[in-house]
Amino acid sequence: MVTFQDIKSQLTAPGQQFETTTEVIDGIEQIVYANRFGALREVAQFSQLAHGEKDFIVYGDRRITFNEFFAEANAMSKALQAAGVAKGDRVSILAQNCPEWCLTFWSTVNIGAVLVGLNGWWTNDEILYGLEDSGSKVLVADRKRFERIAADVDNLDFLERVYLIDCDPADVTPEGSDGSKLFRFSDLIAEAETGDPGFPDTPIDEADYAVIFYTSGTTGRPKGAISTHRSMICNLQNTVFVVTASAMLLAANDPEAAERASGGGAQPVALFTSPLFHVSGCHTTMVVGTLAGMRLAMIEGKFEPEKALALIEDEKVSTWSTVPTMVWRVCEYEDRHKFDTSTVTSVGFGGSPSADELQRRIRETFPNVAGTTNAYGLTESSSAATVLVGDDALRKADTVGLPMPTVQLGIADPNGGLAPEGATGEVLIKSPLLMAGYWNKPEATASTIIDGWLHTGDVGFIDDEGFLHITDRSKDMIIRGGENVYCVEIENCLVENPKIADAAIIGVPHDSLGEEVKAVIEVAAGESISEAEVKEWVASHLAAFKVPTYVEFHDGKLPRNASGKLLKNILRGAGEVSMQETM
Repeated sequence: MVTFQDIKSQLTAPGQQFETTTEVIDGIEQIVYANRFGALREVAQFSQLAHGEKDFIVYGDRRITFNEFFAEANAMSKALQAAGVAKGDRVSILAQNCPEWCLTFWSTVNIGAVLVGLNGWWTNDEILYGLEDSGSKVLVADRKRFERIAADVDNLDFLERVYLIDCDPADVTPEGSDGSKLFRFSDLIAEAETGDPGFPDTPIDEADYAVIFYTSGTTGRPKGAISTHRSMICNLQNTVFVVTASAMLLAANDPEAAERASGGGAQPVALFTSPLFHVSGCHTTMVVGTLAGMRLAMIEGKFEPEKALALIEDEKVSTWSTVPTMVWRVCEYEDRHKFDTSTVTSVGFGGSPSADELQRRIRETFPNVAGTTNAYGLTESSSAATVLVGDDALRKADTVGLPMPTVQLGIADPNGGLAPEGATGEVLIKSPLLMAGYWNKPEATASTIIDGWLHTGDVGFIDDEGFLHITDRSKDMIIRGGENVYCVEIENCLVENPKIADAAIIGVPHDSLGEEVKAVIEVAAGESISEAEVKEWVASHLAAFKVPTYVEFHDGKLPRNASGKLLKNILRGAGEVSMQETM
């Protein structure tokens, strides 16, 4: 039986496609690919040459080829430069998954500017914070999300222009505003109608900043994790390595299944459901799909199992990489058997070890799946740092897999060094994948990346075969449907309500979402507040996925230790729960 480790050793050997070597980067010795792109623009240029007339994006009735897409992206690059966007400037995007999101990404990074992917579920306060913290010069937005901040745009002196994807400026100009900052997105790509203006030629180094994505903050405010061209290209090549290694592994161990999975040389088609403001959606699905010549089948609007299954059937989807929550929803959809899912040969997901029941459901729903892939990573690691494929996905289902070729894993010991094999402690990652740091937060960066090691906040151990086991989270965090929810952010929000004296947020297990958010409330003396009012308060300040599904009112003071820390282990085992779905 050929193993993943065998294939990894073969592919990364000297002279091979994924040859690895070592380089010193910012004073830290790293494992790198010997042959790699120097900037993301090189990926785009290769893609247009290799895949030009193939369909790239399918979105509702729109079908966009690679040539059409990059003609528009290049026109947009030129228009952004004409509007004063220079290398290093920030361009924010606030929109649902759509072709315009992808155009904004490529047109921005190809001129050396920095794409800021704002969370599309954020509220007014959160969006304004992201814009101000990043100092964005330009915002691209769809109407639904722009309307959350429309009344505040004139007060943002640093924000010079807003380009609206799906409406005219007059439709959303607030009363009393002259609307001088508002423009149509279509104006940015108008030049493409007369031909492709060609790629920009701004010099770009692999260490230059490419993307800022915000991750929930343990101190109550999100932190902008900076992906460089180097880190995103490293993730791109790691992902292509996994695809190549998985195919070789399958061919060696099950030639018939490998033949079915090959698709007979047809264009690979990916069901695109991960939000583009997450590294899984942007860095992995979109950027990797660009290089690989994939057709990206995007769902319009909110994810629904029926929409996903219809796209799978209509576009003959071959691969789907997403979060476990969405996989569960499709596998549990009662009419799933009415759709043809026979073309799907690969399903990937990340975020937690995979349950045996989920593996069974996947194979029942997608009968020709040759294998599943699980992965572990963070925004700070530019997506996946480990991967679990092939027979290991069943044999080692309680793990999150083996390190990528450019990843070194470690476990921290209590004294700040590296623990021996088998010891349990905080998981550490060293790799060119790592972020450059947190935007405008040098102290947070210095406490997170120490001597080249990213301190993940996750607790685990590495077994004698090299597989990583995640056993706990040292950060006070809930993962709800693939979204990281930092408890302190909601707790800080709750105690700002004068009717609430104290509050604790804890996670409650959920079959498909992984965890749900539960609030334990200590009501202020002489006050009263209902469950609905608690939820409405959070909903008015934070994104919907942070709104507690469960609310418990605690009798007396919340338990704390001598230093004032909430004793959440006590709260997790006590009390009745009231329940109401919030999303």
